[in-house]
Amino acid sequence: MTTQRNPWLALFALVVGFFMILLDMTIVAVANPAIMAELHTDISSVIWVTSAYLLTYAVPLLVTGRLGDRFGPKNIYLIGLAIFTGASLWCGLSGSIGMLIAARAAQGIGAALMTPQTMAVITRTFPPNRRGAAMGLWGGVAGLATLVGPILGGVLVDSLGWEWIFIVNVPVGIIAFGLAMWLVPALPTAGHTFDIVGVILSGIGLLALVFGIQEGNSQDWSLRIWLLIGFGVVMLVVFVINQARNTGEPLVPLSLFRDRNFALSNLAIAAMGAAVTSMMVPAYFYLQAVREMSPTTSALVFAPMAVLTGLTAPFIGRFSDRLPPRLVPTIGFVLFAASVFAFAVLMTPESSIGFFLVAAGVAGLANACIWAPLASTATHNLPVDKAGAGAGVYNTTRQVGSVLGSAAISALIAARLTANGLGGGAPIGEGTATGPLPPQVVDEFSSSLAQSMLLPAAILVIGIIASALFVGHGKSGAANAPKRAKAGAGA
Repeated sequence: MTTQRNPWLALFALVVGFFMILLDMTIVAVANPAIMAELHTDISSVIWVTSAYLLTYAVPLLVTGRLGDRFGPKNIYLIGLAIFTGASLWCGLSGSIGMLIAARAAQGIGAALMTPQTMAVITRTFPPNRRGAAMGLWGGVAGLATLVGPILGGVLVDSLGWEWIFIVNVPVGIIAFGLAMWLVPALPTAGHTFDIVGVILSGIGLLALVFGIQEGNSQDWSLRIWLLIGFGVVMLVVFVINQARNTGEPLVPLSLFRDRNFALSNLAIAAMGAAVTSMMVPAYFYLQAVREMSPTTSALVFAPMAVLTGLTAPFIGRFSDRLPPRLVPTIGFVLFAASVFAFAVLMTPESSIGFFLVAAGVAGLANACIWAPLASTATHNLPVDKAGAGAGVYNTTRQVGSVLGSAAISALIAARLTANGLGGGAPIGEGTATGPLPPQVVDEFSSSLAQSMLLPAAILVIGIIASALFVGHGKSGAANAPKRAKAGAGA
């Protein structure tokens, strides 16, 4: 038995913290040039400010969900929130790029402790007939946070300095802690074993893979880099084999993927995470270096994206459950891919910013069609006893996509700069830190960033294909129907 308290109050308290940690995935993008200038670093190092956070956020997610089951989602959420808030202050006080990267890694650990608990509370406090609406709010917050981040970041960087994109989390974190203490119920716990071998294999594999991709271009894709990437892939394959043979409590119950819509939703959300993370970096370098915009002005170029997502997401979420699962997210991915491709075409020194605003508006409508419907489809057919594990896997695949997107765009930008005769990241620091780009490199620099923007556009095609292959809920979850019926009868 759980509690008679209104579950919407608990969800409201949790999404305050959830919004904050997702905000930090994209808020740094607009501050990258300022961080590079003040901490005297290069583009490869500054992108690790984002990659370190994403990596330490993604790797522990699977096990932190189990920690919530064992010690209570409220307790683990509060511990994570305390770590995240303290690490935010550390970020704001950092005086070197190395210290900032370390502080961001600590932030990621706090975020990893918090995130699975939000979906666990939804699963355990909302009855099945109201769970879709709650998941829609959860997914809408996830989508909106990734878009609001750069706008808020631009205002803070321009008015107070880059440090304040982190320091602002401290009062918000304190408020979120108080709300969670007050409104989130203490749910019953259960004994769980921890798949330590699975944690180690997945952590080593992902770390090796991402680090290899991130550092590949700076080390000229040497044999050592390729061996590191290969080692990461091998470790992840061993991890999957280990999970398949685990007869106890595997970190990832592979039976979850027998549900077609769950498997495809994970592929789609990974593509979404990679695309959103990777599109922000070249976009903001272009607006600030080539078009000489301030951080606030450059962020406002993407304001239509955030506004339209916020306005349309509730309405789209309300009727999407009545339509075939494939319809709304497929339309969303098509629109998003088209808008990102439009950004790539428009990234020239003289293009109209008005067209950018239109493309950003289309991207906002697209996001509203993707985040909440995907989350709802992913968990719709899962039996109650696996809902927590499914939420952990879904969150992890989204974060893995974000990590790989961040690493890949770093390598691609550096590679395109070199290919266009700019020799790596030096012009970025020159153009965004101390004034406009030298006229002789503007065209090449702009072309390099435009070519890099084709990566997220291509990644979104994966989301189009995955969502187009969704089937009706009954067909996808036919094998799980008896379990769901039994669970529903006992509720």
